Amino acid sequence: MSSLQPELPHAESAPGTRSDAAAPPPAARILRAEASESGRGTAPAPAPVSATPSASGPVPRVLRRMLCLDDFQPEARRRLPRPIYGYAAGGSETNASLRGNRTAFDDYVFVPRVMVDVSRRDLRRSLFGREYAVPFGFAPMGGTSLGGFDGDRVLARVAAESDLPMILSGASFTRLEDVRAVGPTAWFQGYISGDEDEIRALVDRVGHAGYDTLVVTADVPVAANRENNVRNGYSQPLRPSLSLAWQGITHPRWLIGTALRTLLASGMPHTENMGRTRVPLVSSTGMRDRGRRDRFDWGHLALLRSIWPGKLVVKGILNGQDARLAREHGVDGVIVSNHGGRQLDGAAAPLHALPDVVAQAGGMTVMMDSGIRRGTDVLKAIALGAHFVFVGRPFLFANAVAGEAGVRHAVRLLRDEVDRDLALLGAPSIDQVGPSLLRARTPGVPMPA
Repeated sequence: MSSLQPELPHAESAPGTRSDAAAPPPAARILRAEASESGRGTAPAPAPVSATPSASGPVPRVLRRMLCLDDFQPEARRRLPRPIYGYAAGGSETNASLRGNRTAFDDYVFVPRVMVDVSRRDLRRSLFGREYAVPFGFAPMGGTSLGGFDGDRVLARVAAESDLPMILSGASFTRLEDVRAVGPTAWFQGYISGDEDEIRALVDRVGHAGYDTLVVTADVPVAANRENNVRNGYSQPLRPSLSLAWQGITHPRWLIGTALRTLLASGMPHTENMGRTRVPLVSSTGMRDRGRRDRFDWGHLALLRSIWPGKLVVKGILNGQDARLAREHGVDGVIVSNHGGRQLDGAAAPLHALPDVVAQAGGMTVMMDSGIRRGTDVLKAIALGAHFVFVGRPFLFANAVAGEAGVRHAVRLLRDEVDRDLALLGAPSIDQVGPSLLRARTPGVPMPA
């Protein structure tokens, strides 16, 4: 099993605007606690993360060992049954894209500025008319509620409290209506088939639930060859077996804290936001309805644009020509992504694809996911033209390790890294991070024109 942590099977909704009169949520106030009285939203360096009691109770002891996002994965591996962990952590075939998503960041080095007043740093970022406290959000992950109890709603609550966007996956086991009810910064990500009736039904449902940003995943026309799922005993749905039962018994914290707790609270989980049929998580005969995604084309995207009144985002773009077509079809933004290395093995790392996509995007918003683990990763992506980034697996693993407290801790870790690295880079605000602060380590590495 690879130790790398790519993006998860997606699970990527945020309101486009927020009333100026609305008070920021509690955790957003915490993130902005150091804000200057004379300078709106700017702040001195935050205090280091520590395991101290919070409004929701004392921080679990395990979090004292979690010093960066990478620390959550090995701890989650110990706590999760092998099929669940393997599904979350793995890529496709040889894991070449999974590995490449991380190594791509080594192809770029910073050239920081010095003797710049960075005492009042600004991490805020505007996206589709709404301002967020940080330039990152939660990527869509279909297995969030498998890793930790009520995972989709946990991430939605933390995202809203922390003033960042969360993208709910169409492959999730929680009804999209229930997630939006607790997460006003949630977007919805759908796996769209080439069936016009299904498209209209989904748009109607997502709109009635209150979402105003719809993310269309475009890089899954067929299921990928995920050999690691077979080797680890994972299937969709899971098949009852002695091996599966043994995995549960030998991981009692997960068995009691996630599986049994879920069964007692809401019964057997089902796929809730994909296809015409609800499929149980565990079944000896059920089959997940994937629809005819291989028929989905630009004509169907045009239909989506004509009937969806909110912000429309296409996820899974790696080719600049597709970015141009998306812009011409009236798309509001694209997410440069290779599905966390989970689809086409050998697909380009999104970081390498960014300059070409940005060049073709015109005024369209460009975002990125896949492989981001450090504050320096966030800043490199922004320097190469990403307006915003999304992070997946680490937050799933944080929920698996310590629930809601774990996710909050992970957000603070990444937020503090971005803040600290911004100062070391010599940039007073995120908006001042650009290609002049970055160099390619070797000739031939893609850079902005």
